Amino acid sequence: MISVVVPIFNEEENIPRFHQAVTSALKETNEDWEIVYVNDGSRDSSLELLQEVHSQDPHAVIVDLSRNWGHMGAVSAGLKIARGDAIVLMDGDFQDPPEVIPSLVESWKTGAQVVVAVRRSRQESRKLLAVLFPLFYQVLGALSDFPIPLNAGIFGLMDRQTVDSINSLGEINRYLPGLRAWVGYKNAIVYYDRHDRAAGEGKLSFISRIKYAMDAVTSFSYKPLRLCFLLSGLSCFAVVVLGILAVLAKNPIDTVGFGVSSAIFLLGCFIFFCLGILGEYLGRVHDEVRSRPLSIINKVYAAEIPAEIEVELGKSDYIPGIAQVA
Repeated sequence: MISVVVPIFNEEENIPRFHQAVTSALKETNEDWEIVYVNDGSRDSSLELLQEVHSQDPHAVIVDLSRNWGHMGAVSAGLKIARGDAIVLMDGDFQDPPEVIPSLVESWKTGAQVVVAVRRSRQESRKLLAVLFPLFYQVLGALSDFPIPLNAGIFGLMDRQTVDSINSLGEINRYLPGLRAWVGYKNAIVYYDRHDRAAGEGKLSFISRIKYAMDAVTSFSYKPLRLCFLLSGLSCFAVVVLGILAVLAKNPIDTVGFGVSSAIFLLGCFIFFCLGILGEYLGRVHDEVRSRPLSIINKVYAAEIPAEIEVELGKSDYIPGIAQVA
């Protein structure tokens, strides 16, 4: 079976046409399939549209979360529910083109356990993001302690063994492309052209994108912490140089005053910069210690309830087509 996991947040403009496009792509694989839509606390009619899709197509599984948990929370919930031997992750806004799915499945059938969809080009109507995305990948490539495929998001395919490995990881602040590379296994790459959104506005705020970028860096690199150590050494060196210049100066009073002021300003900037980096790492340690779930599932709408949910809920709690998760 091929499972396609799609996080959904306020995508009422795209859902009916998207389901048709993914269905057509999956039929080309000649395999059994399911589409797991994860409703991440949508405030529009997305859930009602997904329920209608489920009522008309038994291949559609709807996972309704208790509230909006963010992109990674929705993706993680979908990975837990998906039953396929291979799982395709993609967004539901047509930026990840459904017609690429057969190519991902074909690479998996030839032996790849992880198939990464790498963007050959990117259409982006938001000009600021068009500039920032390439910059982010350059920074991530320079800072990462091990190779992470660049110009790649969640779009791609993972086999069951890879998904089980990722599901077993307990970390809260997740950067899935990094985790996908970290668990290893045999990789393959499929190149594609990323489109702009088919309809509607992007749902991730600029602040959310910054946090996601910080998750990527702090989860897979200690280099920012080492940068703090380097800056402290440079600060000491700068203070020594300023002291020597003050001693050698013809007008030591003015030079010393300028040197001391400059040294205090420089050290203050370095200290606050380093405290900011340490705070990011410490905040993530705090998240991990609390061990809160990435998301909470409210209901699952499925023609056949997944076995693992039956065990969790008990047969007596199962309503055909709807599973109420405690």
